[in-house]
Amino acid sequence: MARHKEFDRDTALHAAIGVFSEHGYEGTSTEELLSAMKISRQSMYDTFGDKRGLYLEALKRYNVESIDKIIADLRREGRPIEALEGALVAFASRPAAEARRGCLGVSAICEFGRTDAEVAALTDSAGHTLHAAIESLLGEARRTRDLATDIDIADAIPFLGAALSGMKVSARNGASPETLRAIARMAIRSLR
Repeated sequence: MARHKEFDRDTALHAAIGVFSEHGYEGTSTEELLSAMKISRQSMYDTFGDKRGLYLEALKRYNVESIDKIIADLRREGRPIEALEGALVAFASRPAAEARRGCLGVSAICEFGRTDAEVAALTDSAGHTLHAAIESLLGEARRTRDLATDIDIADAIPFLGAALSGMKVSARNGASPETLRAIARMAIRSLR
């Protein structure tokens, strides 16, 4: 009779996300993962394949949850520009421990760039989802005349993405919530 797994897969996966976010793929040892996930080596191999399989699953899960949270924040405010500002300010206002842990998505891009097709596909997918949400809000802002007439939406989308990525890196480097909120507000002011 097969043994039942003695751990919660989602709990273990979130623990792996934390380790990979802190140390990156190359900087994370299998032993660190096993310790954080509280599972045996065999359980890791049986459940996730190997370290790379675990990393790809962790990155996919992180990207989905992270983008879902940002999109939920984008939907909280009434007016589109206020919604964008609210989402950036909400990101900037996260607890310090969470902010310092780092973004696994940004970490993956910095560590792998375009050299790993599977990692690039996961980061591209997350980027496209976020860009589509931002494009929709900017289009609505244009219709309601909240967006400056000289702003090209196609240029504003990657600008806001770069501002968010820069905020993530700054947070990892210890920037205060006040500093991050100031960056968010300045980014939004540039659209008005």
